[in-house]
Amino acid sequence: MAFSKAEEFEEKDILAARFAKALSHPARIAIVRLLANHNACCYCGDLTTELPIAQSTISQHLKALKDVGLIDGEIAPPKVCYRINRENLLLAKKLFSELL
Repeated sequence: MAFSKAEEFEEKDILAARFAKALSHPARIAIVRLLANHNACCYCGDLTTELPIAQSTISQHLKALKDVGLIDGEIAPPKVCYRINRENLLLAKKLFSELL
C-alpha cells in the first residue's frame, strides 16, 4: 500500500517507527536488555563493565533510548541513573506484536 505525501500515517505507526529506530543498533538492544533485568537504576559506568563499548558511545546510545522514552534518566549528581521505562517498553512490544 503506497502513501502519497498528502496522506498522514497513523500515530501508532509513527510511534512504532520511532521505537524501531531507537532499537536499530545491537548496542541499544543490549542496553535495554541489561536495564530490563535490573530492578534498580544503573549508571553509565556500570554499563561499561557489561558491554564492550566506550563510555562516550554508551552515553550516545542512552540518549537515543531516552529521547524515545524507552528508558528514563534520573540525575543523581554527579551521575545520571538510568532505568527501563516499563510502560513504554510494553507499548513497543504491543505495537511490534500487532505489526508482526
